[in-house]
Amino acid sequence: MIRFLKKPRRHGAADAPRADARPRGGALRASFAAVLVLGLGAGVAACGGSNEGEGSSGGGGGSGETIHLVAYSTPETAYTTKLQPGFQDTPEGEGVRFQNSVGASGEQSRAVEAGLHADIVHLPLEPDITRLVDAGIISEDYKNNKFNGGLQNSVVVIGVRPGNPKNIQGWEDLIKDDVEVITPNPFTSGGARWNIMAAYGSQIAQGKSEEEALDFVHKLLEHTPVQDSSARESLQTFVNGKGDAFLSYENEALGAIDAGEELEYIVPDQTILIEAKAAVTEDADAPEAAQAFLDWMLTPDGQRAWAESGYRPVDQKVLKEYEDKYPQPKDLFTIEEFGGWEKVMTEFFDPEKGKIAEIERDLGVSTE
Repeated sequence: MIRFLKKPRRHGAADAPRADARPRGGALRASFAAVLVLGLGAGVAACGGSNEGEGSSGGGGGSGETIHLVAYSTPETAYTTKLQPGFQDTPEGEGVRFQNSVGASGEQSRAVEAGLHADIVHLPLEPDITRLVDAGIISEDYKNNKFNGGLQNSVVVIGVRPGNPKNIQGWEDLIKDDVEVITPNPFTSGGARWNIMAAYGSQIAQGKSEEEALDFVHKLLEHTPVQDSSARESLQTFVNGKGDAFLSYENEALGAIDAGEELEYIVPDQTILIEAKAAVTEDADAPEAAQAFLDWMLTPDGQRAWAESGYRPVDQKVLKEYEDKYPQPKDLFTIEEFGGWEKVMTEFFDPEKGKIAEIERDLGVSTE
């Protein structure tokens, strides 16, 4: 295991996480600040000046095409501070504007299906993209590139209190008698599904049976005093003093460093690779500009912008440049090892017959 320590930060500190910090032996840990970001639901992000009104990002003299981006809320700041300005500084991006709609992954997917216009869709749960493929909004071959339709990655981490008073070093420590864990309801939160599959997979990676892995998840949820409807609400619950540990995306932990609440996080030896997907839509108003932006985000410069925003690049060469910031977990697995999201959604998260639904009902938790 690797320990990654950072000095405590004062509330409101503005300095970014260092990419050159050196890891030492132990669990991978880093001090970070819990980010208290905007509420869920579609929102509009801004970067730079604009003649199109609030929520647009402009560049190149205020003329040119507008790219409508529909995405989940977590990478909003990465888009508005690094990725969109970075693209606008290129010849292909000069004069391009952005109109951003951000929100919960499932809500965004359903909104696009219902008619919300998008030139690019970027979501962290493949089933939410598949819904749009089935609706004819995204091409069936959107994954036919060297990154399998991916744009950036993350992993599930364990957040703890400053100084890690319960000495939590890995998954098994979360089910000790005196430990409370905060994670959202997987039937309302896409992020929670990643958390659950990370917990389940951590046991499989250690040679446990499927039954033993499910029993571990049952015990983990028994140690969860409240299951909020979203990852953001769970983070707020933890920041407000509830729980000894919480499950989160690595990028949210890193992106939270400057918000003020001093916390730590651990990347356990066994965890899951969170693979977000992105695609240009079939009815894009600005298809060439949208494709150019998507292509640029997969260039080394674009991938570095993702890395500097707290995400693991999908380009392995660029990821290597940031190996101190993003050390490789000992046992990193993917959702494909459990049959992919289509199978997982049916086997684990079907509200009536899923294995996690059975656990939740046994604990008296809603699956609606």
